[in-house]
Amino acid sequence: MATTSVTGSGLDIPSLVSQLVTAARTPTETRINNAGTTATTKLSAISQVKSSMTTLQTALNKVISSADTSAYKATIEKDAGFTATTTSTAVTGSYSVEVVKLATNQKLSSTAYEKDATVGSGKLTFSYGDDKSFDIEIGADDKLADIAAAINKAAGGKGVVASVVTADDGQHLVFSATDSGTKGALTVTASDDAVGLQGLTFAAGASGGMNESIAAADAVVRVDGFERTESSNTITDLVPGVVLNLTKAAEGTNFNLSIASDSTTLKANLTAFAAAYNAANTLLKSSTAYNADTKTASTLTGDSLIRSMQQQLRGSVSANLTELKALGITLDKDGVMSFDGTKLDTVLATEPEAAKNMFGKDGTFSAGLSKMLDSNLNSTSGTLTLRTNSLNAQIKDLEKQLDTLDTRMEKLSDQYTAQFTAMETMITQLQSSSSSLSSLLSSST
Repeated sequence: MATTSVTGSGLDIPSLVSQLVTAARTPTETRINNAGTTATTKLSAISQVKSSMTTLQTALNKVISSADTSAYKATIEKDAGFTATTTSTAVTGSYSVEVVKLATNQKLSSTAYEKDATVGSGKLTFSYGDDKSFDIEIGADDKLADIAAAINKAAGGKGVVASVVTADDGQHLVFSATDSGTKGALTVTASDDAVGLQGLTFAAGASGGMNESIAAADAVVRVDGFERTESSNTITDLVPGVVLNLTKAAEGTNFNLSIASDSTTLKANLTAFAAAYNAANTLLKSSTAYNADTKTASTLTGDSLIRSMQQQLRGSVSANLTELKALGITLDKDGVMSFDGTKLDTVLATEPEAAKNMFGKDGTFSAGLSKMLDSNLNSTSGTLTLRTNSLNAQIKDLEKQLDTLDTRMEKLSDQYTAQFTAMETMITQLQSSSSSLSSLLSSST
């Protein structure tokens, strides 16, 4: 960079150019930066509102889901020998349940073999379930552990699991059926040309080398005198909308099972909704507030979009205030929402559809509020989305204006530098001519 001239005008051209460019730049740059700060601040405020309203929408959707989905709870006597899981198709009522027999998994065991003994060679076929089967080839040198590994690899965890148990009398090959009941019972046969493999065969009602240490048995349960036999200890559809899981047989003993409506999830969701509503309402109010004492406005004071959302949110509640109050939702004098689950239970005891009619997808309250929230939050046409997009576009445009200003100021700096440099050159030339003239005049006198 050039320094102050020792000849010529004596001007510090770089400093002078910098001052002139700064003077030209400052008003425009200040305007753009101020506009950018305002837009960024508004964008942040709108983002907070959008986040709060999204939280409210999520809370409302959970309320809708729980109101539209009937929920029930099962109550069982102590030591009943079964558990019960309810579904949305359950029916309230009381049932007498008797667990007669549990389903068991069949287990077969071989006679004792010496450690690392070989059994024979050939093909074994395992059959189980509804015509399911697989084969394994056993080599003459295969030991019990080799046979168990081959079975498990071929079965892939289905039908049977093989293991080797070492007892005082030697090693036993054990086949455990993976499926309970008679449907999971195993049949093991050897190929006609197999050598020494008869000791590993088994078929119900036929001779074979394997012993049935645990027989396959089906579960038997009675509900209100109606008997059901299943291969599994999980019983469905005997009690409407209830899955029974049998754990202990107690033939001749009946235990009571009660099915009742359960509003636990709905009440939890309504409590969360009330909190989300209050948070959203408070934020909307503070975003547009004006402090008369300090004469300070909030970021979105006077914003028509936020005022409209406030009115819509309050209107959705006030339009259904009487009905909501009957179901436990109330507003105090400051507009703060609260929820009383006891009132909801009282109404549901006599009007089971009341919650669905008010809070379900097509409910009087939820349908309107859901539509209002979507109109503001929709990812393409929502008012908050459009406002966010508009502010982002404005910020990008201001950034482009700053870039354009930088380019224009660089050109102006070059222009000023060229002009002052030309002036400096001319002054230097004039000074040189003046010096030469003075010397000439001095020599002639």
